Amino acid sequence: MRQECDTDLLVIGGGVNGCGIARDAAGRGLRVMLCEKDDIASHTSSWSTKLIHGGLRYLENYEFSMVRESLSEREILIKIAPHMIWPLRFVLPHARHLRPAWMIRMGLFLYDHLGRRETLPGSTKLDLREHVTGAALKGAGRVAFSYSDCATMDSRLTLLNALDAHERGATVLTRTRCVRARRQEGVWYAELSTEDGATRTVTARALVNAAGPWVRSFMEEALEEPGQYRVRLVQGSHIIIPRHFDHDYAYLFQHSDNRVVFAIPYEEAFTLIGTTDVDFEGDPQSPHITEAEVNYLCEVCSTYFRQPVMPSDVVASFSGVRPLFDDASSNAAKVSREYVLDVQRGSSGDDAPVLNVFGGKLTAYRQLAEKSLDRLLPLLDESRPAWTATACLPGGDLPNADWQAFLEQVVAQWPDLPQPLLHRCARQYGTRIQTLLAGVTTLVDLGEAFGGDMYAREVAYLVQHEWARTAEDILWRRTRQGLHAPETTAAAIEQFLRNTST
Repeated sequence: MRQECDTDLLVIGGGVNGCGIARDAAGRGLRVMLCEKDDIASHTSSWSTKLIHGGLRYLENYEFSMVRESLSEREILIKIAPHMIWPLRFVLPHARHLRPAWMIRMGLFLYDHLGRRETLPGSTKLDLREHVTGAALKGAGRVAFSYSDCATMDSRLTLLNALDAHERGATVLTRTRCVRARRQEGVWYAELSTEDGATRTVTARALVNAAGPWVRSFMEEALEEPGQYRVRLVQGSHIIIPRHFDHDYAYLFQHSDNRVVFAIPYEEAFTLIGTTDVDFEGDPQSPHITEAEVNYLCEVCSTYFRQPVMPSDVVASFSGVRPLFDDASSNAAKVSREYVLDVQRGSSGDDAPVLNVFGGKLTAYRQLAEKSLDRLLPLLDESRPAWTATACLPGGDLPNADWQAFLEQVVAQWPDLPQPLLHRCARQYGTRIQTLLAGVTTLVDLGEAFGGDMYAREVAYLVQHEWARTAEDILWRRTRQGLHAPETTAAAIEQFLRNTST
């Protein structure tokens, strides 16, 4: 007789993989609990290049399967989150001394046809003497190539998966660490500890270790199971500078070390530049960009842009530690972004299972989650079909998935609110803007103003509905207003949070 447990599945880690797995499991009818030691998406899943893409550069590593999967996922994600994922056209200037034109054309042909492409236009050749993107570049007589991918808000995409999991019955515990877990009598006994020191023990039929950069240390310290695979930590850093060009295309620059660097329109007023690939050692809790990384990104962009990018131009930066599956590559940039799902069942080989997640990339999170559940369910004597490929994420149920029509409807519904505010909120909340702005007519109805376009109504909404607890949660992960708001905004929000919590 099976022992009754508190939950069927305990997920460790509130990054995109953990939240995606929790969502999929909850939608298949499992009892799910997710615990994250910090805030949702507070580490790797908020430090990406903010792209939903196939990974054009991975074709050179012959990772055709991974690129095909990512391109197919790109189409799925556009449909289930049309407010959160939007098309972006990339321009790749041809540097003939690095890669011949025939090689680029072949790569783009594969990129167009490896995966199912229904909504995005294919690649084309450009004459930079005539195209709008040529004005920002040196030697605008050069040939370039253009192709399609998508941009997103990585931290909010992660959050929407956690929110959907919660609304389908999952328990989501932020600021809660799993300090240890042991198998006993065929189930997992896991000790959870909150930031105030309170502890409790929960039982689970299966455990998912989606701890990201801590996946290996969680195995060794909390589970005391060494496992057969290793993780390679690679730091990727980005810089943000004031808007560097006057159009909405992004650039993909080739460099002499065979790496590529993106320069992407970001938050209307900025350009996002990244990323680096540097082996990381130390505590992945708070990685920092190095001077060498800043100089590298500036150097690559200055090779192409008419106006050089200088370290003094940088207004913000961020670094993330990617927990990649260690394939023993000598070059950090060449380490595969493929993921490995490692299922262990204890010394008996028939005990309560744990699934350890190694590697992966933002674009592939949904399929990683689906495959994880397909691996786990038979071990729990369950059989429930996959469902996430067609179910919209919260706020994504736009009529006909038409973003432009939805935005026009939002602007018409609230004519007395600033259009930039409405555009931002429509992007972040999708159809749930109706809940956020219910009863609002003018700015006065939004309550206390904290600076930028942050108001008490939105802060209260994020606390009530999205687990926000600090100004950092609100300004950098739930929104990107930390880039726009004055320095006084964070302190004003913290004071508001203190006043409303008493």
